[in-house]
Amino acid sequence: MTKIKPEEMLTNAFSNDHKALIGFVTAGDPSFEKSVSEILTLAQAGTDIIEIGIPFSDPVADGPVIQAADLRAFAAGMTTERVFDLVAAVRQKSQVPLALLVYLNNVFKYGYERFFKRCEELQIGGLIIPDLPAEERPEVLPFAQKYGCALIPLVAPTSGQRIPKVVAGASGFVYAVSSMGVTGTRQQIQTNLKQMIAEIRQATDLPIAVGFGIHTPAQAAEIATVADGVIVGSAIVKLIAENDSAVSAKLDDYVQQLKTAIS
Repeated sequence: MTKIKPEEMLTNAFSNDHKALIGFVTAGDPSFEKSVSEILTLAQAGTDIIEIGIPFSDPVADGPVIQAADLRAFAAGMTTERVFDLVAAVRQKSQVPLALLVYLNNVFKYGYERFFKRCEELQIGGLIIPDLPAEERPEVLPFAQKYGCALIPLVAPTSGQRIPKVVAGASGFVYAVSSMGVTGTRQQIQTNLKQMIAEIRQATDLPIAVGFGIHTPAQAAEIATVADGVIVGSAIVKLIAENDSAVSAKLDDYVQQLKTAIS
C-alpha cells in the first residue's frame, strides 16, 4: 500500500459531498493538557482540518483575540518544541488532518530541514506562513516538497494579478482571506468573494477555504455557497478563553452548528 503524504490528508478532507470545516486553536492555550483536549474535542465533533497556531511574539496577521491566546500560551511555557510534543500527544488518539499556522522566524530558528522532518513524522499536512511572500517561497519549498508538507498560500482581497504567482507551487489548499486587516470576528464580509474565488480557480485546481472574520453559522453557510471550505479561528479561541470546565461541550455544540450550516 502506498503511504499517503501528509499534505494529501489536507486535500482529501475536501470532497464534492461536503464542505470542509477548518477550526483553529493556539497551541498551549491555556495549557498543554487543555490544548490537547480542545483539539481532540474539535476532531471528535467533526472538524475536518484543525489549524494549530504556534505562539509568536509579533503575529502580524492576528488580531487581539489570538494575540491574547499567544500570551497565555507563552505564560504556560509553550515553545516550538512543545508544539511538536503537543501534536505527538494528539496523534496518539487522532489522525485528524492538521496544519500549522507559523511565522517564518520560528521555522528558520528551528532549522528548515529539522522542522519539516518533524512535520512528516507527526503527519502535519501543511504550513500557513503569513509572513512568507511568494518571492521568498523558493527558500522553503524544497524542504516542504521533500517531506510532503504543503505550503498553503494566503490569497488576499488585494492579490489581484498576483494570484497566479501566489498559488504557484502551493499544495493542500488555498487560504482565501475574506477581509483586509488582521484576524477577528466581523459582522459583515465586505469583499466580493465570488469574484476573488473565481480568479483563484482560474489559477489553480486546489480546494479553496475562506477565513478571517467568520464566526456565525449564517456567515459560514454563505461562504460555503462559493468556497470549498470555511475557516473559523478567533471565534473558537474566544470560546476557549471564556469557558473552562464547560469548554468541551461548548466546542462540540459550536462545531455541530457550523457543520449543519455548511452541509
